[in-house]
Order: sequence, then C-alpha cells, then structure tokens
Amino acid sequence: MEIEMKQSRHSRTDRIVPAPFTRDEEKWAAVAHRDNRADDVFYYSVRTTGVYCRPSCAARLARRENVRFHATPQDAEAAGFRPCKRCRPNELPLAARRAEAISKACRLIGESDDTPDLGDVAKAVGMSRFHFQRVFKTLTGLTPKAYALAHRTNRVREQLKRSITVTEAIYEAGFNSNGRFYATSDQMLGMTPSVFRQGAPGATIRFAVGQCSLGSVLVAASEKGVCAILFAAEPEALVEDLQSRFPKARLVGDDRGFKTWVAKVVGFVEAPRLGLDLPLDIQGTVFQRRVWKALQQIPIGSTLSYSQVARKLGAPGSARAVAQACATNRLAVAIPCHRVVRNDGGISGYRWGVERKRTLLERESALSRGRPSA
Repeated sequence: MEIEMKQSRHSRTDRIVPAPFTRDEEKWAAVAHRDNRADDVFYYSVRTTGVYCRPSCAARLARRENVRFHATPQDAEAAGFRPCKRCRPNELPLAARRAEAISKACRLIGESDDTPDLGDVAKAVGMSRFHFQRVFKTLTGLTPKAYALAHRTNRVREQLKRSITVTEAIYEAGFNSNGRFYATSDQMLGMTPSVFRQGAPGATIRFAVGQCSLGSVLVAASEKGVCAILFAAEPEALVEDLQSRFPKARLVGDDRGFKTWVAKVVGFVEAPRLGLDLPLDIQGTVFQRRVWKALQQIPIGSTLSYSQVARKLGAPGSARAVAQACATNRLAVAIPCHRVVRNDGGISGYRWGVERKRTLLERESALSRGRPSA
C-alpha cells in the first residue's frame, strides 16, 4: 500500500504543467511572436521609446537588450514608462473594448425615438462607419441596420398592444411613414398590424394532433402555411400551447384535409428518407430567419456545431445567439435545429428533449450510411 501511494503521488507530480510565461525567455518568445495568449499575463517596456505594451502589440519589435518585463501596468508606470497608444495596455483588452462599444451602440439604437443615423452611432462609440459595421456584425450576427429593424419590430409589437390606433403605434415605434412600415409589416408580424393588434380575431388556425414514436405531435397552420410543429408526451399540453400563442384566433381541429400534413410530419419522423415538403409560415426576427435558413441547408445525416453555424452566417462571435434562435424554433424537424450540436459533438439543448434529438439524429445517420432507420 505504501509503494502504491508513492507511485500515485509521483504520477500526479509528473502531470503538473508549468505555468506559461513565467521565465524571461518565454516572455520574450511571446513578444517576438506577438502571442495574444500572453496579453494581461505580463507587460513589456522598451527603454529607448519609454513606452510599455501588451505582448501582442503590433508595434515594431524592439531589441532584446532594451526590453523589460512587468507584472502589471501599474508596475510599468511606476518604473517611468507610459502606455503605448497603439495597444493601449492600461485599458481593457481589444475584444472587451469592442464588446463594450457594441453594447453602447445597441443601447443608443434602443433608446432612440426614431431610427438613428448609423454614422452618428459609429462616431459615438469611437469607430469609423465601415469598421463599426464590420465589428457590429461579427459580435451580434446582424448588420446595424438589421438590428435597428429588429428592435423596431419588437417595439411596434408592444405599441400595437397599447396604442389607440395602428398609426399611433407605427410612429411611436420609430417608423417615419405608414407606407414604409406597411411595406414590411407582413414579414415582421406574420399578419397585418390590425389583425395582430386584436390578437388575431377571426384568423383561423387549423391544427391536428397525431402520434409517432417520439410521442404526441401537433401540426398547426395559418393561411400562409405551417406555423408550428410541436412535440410533447401528452396532446393536451400541445393544444394549450397553441391556444396561448393565438388567444383570439379560431382554432379548428381534426380537419380531414389538414391531417395529410400531420401524416407527412409523422412519416418524416419515422422514415427521414421520405423528406418533408410543406409550405411554411416562418415568423421571427431577421437574425432568427437567417439562422433557420442555415439550418434548413444542413443535409440529412449531417450536423453542425453552434459555432460552425455562426461562421456560416459570417458572424463567428454569435454562437450563443445561434443557440437562442434554435431554442425559439417552433417548427420541429421542418427547421432541423436537432442537427446542431455542441462543439465537441455532444447532443444537448433541444427544446423537445435530448432523447428525441438523439433518436432523430440516429435515424438520419443510419439513412446517410445506407441502412434502414430504426
């Protein structure tokens, strides 16, 4: 037992990895290679210029004999050095500064009574218009213009519930004219503003509930197409969910013609090779629509991570927003959010349950390998 304990302690010691950038040789190598992993771990100063920098600073590389290392900006300044104007080591890291600037821009857009001039917003956060557009899209997944439109869409939804007239709601939401709003209102609201404002009175939502190997499935459609495909263990929960979404609509159940659409959904769940070709009524923000369109392009039997979807959208920093869009998807299997997995390939984060997601992926994977689905 004593020998085993000694071996165990020795094996743990062998696994200890020295902390990086502890020796001057390692620090100098990080500076020479502009290694951003060393940023905020240490700082370096240059005797001939009198400035100190982050290791990743893009300034011309100094001679080794002129370089000193410091643990903090305060140490460097106490030694008589001033911060570099290029990498600004006494401020937040670049990524944090950009995130702070974009957060401020979002607040400015949100607090504006009308659509602000994006050039003015860029100037307010200390960026050029072009740079602002690029950084904003990288961090949010949307252009500033699309974000402003999405924000006004949410605002007009709220105003339509409170305002006396539709016109009042339109102007309160920041639209400068009725015509400009009505040109895009159907896309934003999924219906005319007057119908939305009244809670869809008179609108007919057809639906039917079926059974499949994943449990109960509800398929509902407006006049434009299927607006919801939902799974649950019990059919009652599905109907209650539908009623909460359309409180004043006329819900029509057990429509014989409509049951053919339910049959298509059930058929696809059981045998993905059949495909799923249904007219869809997709309602969501600009970014959500972009995400859902990308999901529809993932082939059967394939998966992408949230980060990969974000990169496909040209917004590599928006993985969390992609995950949120997946979570708000109301069209199960028609918009295949089950084909999005964690970066390590793990299965998680499915609105209708991880086991349903795993079953769908296993069936689609078997199909892509040429084997019958289970």
